[in-house]
Amino acid sequence: MKSKKFAIIVAGGSGSRMQSETPKQFLPLGEKTIIEHTIQKFLDHDAELQLVVVIPEAHLDLWKSLSKKITKNERLTQAFGGATRYHSVSNGLKCIEANEGDLVAIHDAVRPLFSNDLIERCFVAASQDGNAIPATALVETIRKLVPAAKSSEWVDRGEYRAIQTPQTFQYDILKDAYNQLFSDTFTDDASVVEAMGVKVNLVEGERNNIKITTQEDLKLARLLILS
Repeated sequence: MKSKKFAIIVAGGSGSRMQSETPKQFLPLGEKTIIEHTIQKFLDHDAELQLVVVIPEAHLDLWKSLSKKITKNERLTQAFGGATRYHSVSNGLKCIEANEGDLVAIHDAVRPLFSNDLIERCFVAASQDGNAIPATALVETIRKLVPAAKSSEWVDRGEYRAIQTPQTFQYDILKDAYNQLFSDTFTDDASVVEAMGVKVNLVEGERNNIKITTQEDLKLARLLILS
């Protein structure tokens, strides 16, 4: 039986680091808002994919102001977020009717510049290996802070990766992981699954798959969307 595909888009950001009263996911990027670009990428990926968008309840009016082609899409469900990303994803999971072997991708709303190839790569790898976490090699030299010595030290950047989304999982693994009690170490979905003793599998990410959190990020995204 063919696995069903689901995607949960987490849209809980504010405009604080963007220095904007409008939450960053609702800012314009070309002819659409950031979140509309992100949603459309998943809707276009697979005609049967079911999507859940998780927003803070305080942003409901902004959500309703978006194109009805998005907000009223029959394949899309809107849910409210929680106190943390962990709780928001947990709320999103409650909105999907999936079975063992089905696949769930979890993606940041403010990463609108990913490709269809990346979505497919993550779904295929998760189907084979249980999960797929996109990551890119670091290109800059990095140093580790040593507070006790009020200093820093060189580390081998080749041993590190920058983690992206969509982080994609077989549903049964994800469901069990999100039945765990919350921990402050849960910074993304991979860390939640890893806490259960599951090996995390990295797949190649994309340089353009930036997370838009500052004005500089937004300027870069606007250049990339036009290229």
